[in-house]
Amino acid sequence: MSSVRLGLRGNGVQVSNLLLIVVFIGAIVGVERSVLPLLAESEFGLVSATATVSFLVTFGIAKALANFLAGDLASRVGRRRILLIAWGFGIPVPLLLMWAPSWSWIVFANFLLGINQGLAWSTTQIMKLDLGGPRRRGLLMGLNEAAGYLSVALAALGAGYLAAIYGPRPAPYLIALVSVFLGLAVTLLAVRDTDAHVEFEQESVPEGRRGGMPLWAVNQAGLVNNLKEGVAWGLLPIYFAAEGLDLKQVGWLSALYPAVWAVVQLATGPLSDQLGRRMLIVGGLLLQALALVGFATFTGYVPWVAAAVVLGFGTGAIYPTLIAQVGDLVRPGARASAVGRYRLWRDLGYVIGALMAGLLTDWLGIQSTLVIIALLLVGSAALAREYLPAPASAVLLGVPLAKVQR
Repeated sequence: MSSVRLGLRGNGVQVSNLLLIVVFIGAIVGVERSVLPLLAESEFGLVSATATVSFLVTFGIAKALANFLAGDLASRVGRRRILLIAWGFGIPVPLLLMWAPSWSWIVFANFLLGINQGLAWSTTQIMKLDLGGPRRRGLLMGLNEAAGYLSVALAALGAGYLAAIYGPRPAPYLIALVSVFLGLAVTLLAVRDTDAHVEFEQESVPEGRRGGMPLWAVNQAGLVNNLKEGVAWGLLPIYFAAEGLDLKQVGWLSALYPAVWAVVQLATGPLSDQLGRRMLIVGGLLLQALALVGFATFTGYVPWVAAAVVLGFGTGAIYPTLIAQVGDLVRPGARASAVGRYRLWRDLGYVIGALMAGLLTDWLGIQSTLVIIALLLVGSAALAREYLPAPASAVLLGVPLAKVQR
């Protein structure tokens, strides 16, 4: 145990390996963001928004349950073994998306993708929390989410260009196919388990963590954040195309939002270590609400670029901060399970958001749907402000934040 160290310096190689894996995880799902919603009508004849987002409902349910299982099994099965299982579920996904003869095959592919994403992404987050220790949780979550969502953005952009040149299938999904096998190779050859780091931290920290309403506030904020993703992923590409944008412009808009989201996290993650989590969480929710109102109010490529940038800033402020907040509120031995439960609730937001987006859009139209989701984000921000710890009282390992940072 004497060789175990917490922090970025002592674990740089393993952190780098895990960041590389997150790049491959993000690329698999990024391909879908710009291309898959457009297949619904062009190749399968779906015109109902509710039917179109059915793939996202399936994805969200599978990912939410896989998140919970990853957290619950992490200590018993081992983190590295869960990653290997995740890649096993990921291998068929791009092949199914390339050659699916009906929309039901697409839905099944997204069921497998949800399992892959839930197991793999949750595990990389848990492992970085294990390695980083209490002082750098925000920084490592910022790096993790930045790597993943910058990859999502680049894959979405690349898929949009390939779709414009070669058609929506099969060329764009080659990005996902290559990413699956590279991720599997890095996991097999370079990743090591982090159980010893958990034991070391557990033995060296005082009692006195807290959960209750603060953890509930984190979970509801995560759920509403991903409820918004049900709109951004499932309907915005269709909205853009219906308003006359070409495939390359749809690809750029689909890529710009997660690209800004990714880069912003490099700042917001470590900033939350210094200033506390609550301000970034509340502000991020409100910025996302503003962006959705912008999409609903204005039309055209340039105004939507501005709205996508604001949406990226808002999501980038909240995403790594929520995970770091979970790590603050529980003891090391309970961390994997707490992260799994948080990600369960957060990714159920995909399901609720997709269903709400489809039903409300079929009933009221997409502009009204965007405004309703914006109001839910504002309500979530109010709850987070009420129940999350203020910066002066934020607790890391039972010690006031300011003292830990010295």
